[in-house]
Amino acid sequence: MKKILLLMALTLPFVLISCGDNKDEPENLDTRKWVDLGLPSGMLWATCNIGADSPEDYGDYFAWGETSPKEVYNWDAYKWGEATEYIDIWKYIYDYYDYSSGTTTHGDGKTELDSSDDAATANWGAEARMPSLEEIQELMDNCSWEWVQRNGVYGQLGTGPNGNTIFLPAAGYRSDESLRGEGSNGYFWSRTLSPHDCASACNLNFDMCDLCWQGFHNRINGFPVRAVRVTQN
Repeated sequence: MKKILLLMALTLPFVLISCGDNKDEPENLDTRKWVDLGLPSGMLWATCNIGADSPEDYGDYFAWGETSPKEVYNWDAYKWGEATEYIDIWKYIYDYYDYSSGTTTHGDGKTELDSSDDAATANWGAEARMPSLEEIQELMDNCSWEWVQRNGVYGQLGTGPNGNTIFLPAAGYRSDESLRGEGSNGYFWSRTLSPHDCASACNLNFDMCDLCWQGFHNRINGFPVRAVRVTQN
């Protein structure tokens, strides 16, 4: 168990059938839409969020390392930790030096989500997963971005090197029982733990004018998830 000070951070189209919905059992990936943006890696990105029926739909919100949406997003409701005077984290922790005792607590060394804790894999099956920080960076660097409104929903529209596009809605985030920032801010989890603070994880974030995409936010917050496809047909 690791104790740290409490820090509260906040188309070559694959034209398939539908974005699909969040089901009790993972669905076959061939029932969903994926887009080839012409990225150097060849990675395919989903056209909508986990739990969404269309690209404009916000979909479900997940705390980092959890695979189901819930009503409350805070440390009391978090699967991998709790907060009293300190934050106690039980998984995805690196070595930590405790200045009060002069000892080092050795963590599990995990900096990427296990498949069992990946919301994309758990809901869409083994060929889908959440993107790594490097894959988010590739998406950012190789697409041109524009703040747009589609079907009444604001968000960022990315155009890839091959002319295909991806829409990321400004779905905001969930904290405690509230939805915050919807319509003006977008947050999407990566599968990568923050290198600065293991109470946080890396994410893609944006607003209407600031394309400072990379962020590090508290793991307990509820963010949407946009999957990548590991293998192509």
